[in-house]
Amino acid sequence: MFMSTLSSALHWRAEPLWRPARRVIRSGVPEKYLPWLLDPASLTERIIDRCRGNFCVQLLDQRRMRPLRNEAEALGMRAGTRAIVRQVQLVCGDTPWVYARTVIPPGTLARKSHRFTRLGARSLGAMLFADPSMKRGEVEITSLTPSDQLYHLAMRGRREGPELIWGRRSLFQIGGKPLLVCEFFLPDISEF
Repeated sequence: MFMSTLSSALHWRAEPLWRPARRVIRSGVPEKYLPWLLDPASLTERIIDRCRGNFCVQLLDQRRMRPLRNEAEALGMRAGTRAIVRQVQLVCGDTPWVYARTVIPPGTLARKSHRFTRLGARSLGAMLFADPSMKRGEVEITSLTPSDQLYHLAMRGRREGPELIWGRRSLFQIGGKPLLVCEFFLPDISEF
């Protein structure tokens, strides 16, 4: 079903609609995902704990490209400006639990922040939460459908997918420089 949906999806929505977590009607979000979406702590640490150490970061792609329009707006970037876009899966055992997408604008890469481009298969979350200058903005929530391009990036390698994929994003400041982290919770993620 997923592959046929992918090949027949002629008109993807350009981008997901993000809403501040405080404005999301919680009864519309499946109970399984609410704790993951609303938890302000490090997602990486939470998954490592749940996986009893059987955790890894799988780097899918990292390159300079144009971010989505809403990502550029959230970062205060001019239209058409390229950024580093990092895409990974957070994997428990052999099962991907999270598809994560990080956008790092050019201004953030100046000074010592270039370390974010050299992570490879290491955890960005561990680095963020260890940095004493880190400040996290408000959590925003969205859901992706098969008509979203990000849905297909999140579901890569799977034959079938759910009707919705729930996700969250936050704007982080490191030393006063922004980066945007988006996390999408895949169907096999465990209960909180």
